Amino acid sequence: MKTTFSIGDVSYQAELQHGHDLSLAVALQGPRAWYVDNPKIEAVMTDRFTGSVARGGSVNFYDVCFNPHGHGTHTECLGHITPQKESVNDALQSFFLTARLITLEPATLSSDRSEWVRAGDRVILPEQLANAMGKAPVQALIVRTLPNPESRREKNYSSTNPAYFLPESMDWLNSFGIEHLLTDLPSVDREEDGGRLEAHHRFWNVPHNPQKHKTITELIYVPHQVVDGLYLLNLQVAALENDAAPSRPVIYPALPI
Repeated sequence: MKTTFSIGDVSYQAELQHGHDLSLAVALQGPRAWYVDNPKIEAVMTDRFTGSVARGGSVNFYDVCFNPHGHGTHTECLGHITPQKESVNDALQSFFLTARLITLEPATLSSDRSEWVRAGDRVILPEQLANAMGKAPVQALIVRTLPNPESRREKNYSSTNPAYFLPESMDWLNSFGIEHLLTDLPSVDREEDGGRLEAHHRFWNVPHNPQKHKTITELIYVPHQVVDGLYLLNLQVAALENDAAPSRPVIYPALPI
């Protein structure tokens, strides 16, 4: 099955049987962050019901307890940082998006820039984004960071001070017209930043001019064999009324016609 679409003035096609799944599942041994324990997946057991076939029940019927921000790939909306409740279920209205995949090695800062941007931190700089982006206008940017070990699939990021995006990098993304940002990092902000979340605020322009349609997807995994370039992105998000929900980004190579 093929579909055709345009990026700027150029027409492309994508073969929908050749997609790359960038998601990491909510799983007992999956990735986690923000000091949460592993998710809990337990059979419902009552005096009248056994929710496990292995334990004698007629069906498997499990409770699943997890945190969308802390377990697996998830997509979030500006409701992550606003006092009023906003749902990612309302934010994303288009599920097929033009996208570019880029690969960057975060820069290591040699000196402190502020109280919460410190020497030794690994950061995504605006000039790195500008150099990697190319000129084709796309709706979504997918950022793979190096190193990119397979161990990311099960990594506990808590207390590791992962790489993050400088607020100025978000300004650059906004100027380029990026509406959906996908990253393999657990957050676009520093793990410990005094609650500022400045990169989130800059991307969504909160509180000055909130951009309710924009999304950030974190904790993706882009395998090594997936090459940088233009793609058609199918951003699948669970129908959950919350600021964030588990998601499955699938990308299809954009082939010029």
